[in-house]
Amino acid sequence: MHLALMITNAILAVLFLYAGGTKLVVSKASLLARDGMAWAADYSEPALKAIGLAEVLGAIGLVVPLLTGIVPFLAPIAAVGLFLVMLGAAQVHRRRREPLLLPTTLAALTLVSLWLGLGVNGVTG
Repeated sequence: MHLALMITNAILAVLFLYAGGTKLVVSKASLLARDGMAWAADYSEPALKAIGLAEVLGAIGLVVPLLTGIVPFLAPIAAVGLFLVMLGAAQVHRRRREPLLLPTTLAALTLVSLWLGLGVNGVTG
């Protein structure tokens, strides 16, 4: 189960590092020019940076505790945080009548990470 958790979290970490890192380093105008980022028009630049920071920190929280063995129960907590970010993203896309496939898929994958993480940490038996 630990290997499945590491693979799931590695995939999530890469996706969230890319998405969050992009929001952190790219201007709002540049985000708006990208496909699928029209939703960014509804938010201020600081709000976009905060979303990006949450995604990057969540990605780090998914893998670093497992790789170091230091407080590995933080990985499921990071999964919960990213799940909440994706619930918010799904709500934004639903309100804008945009496709929900990506945020709902990522939300589901964070729940898989949570379930695996709880199992690895002995919570689910």
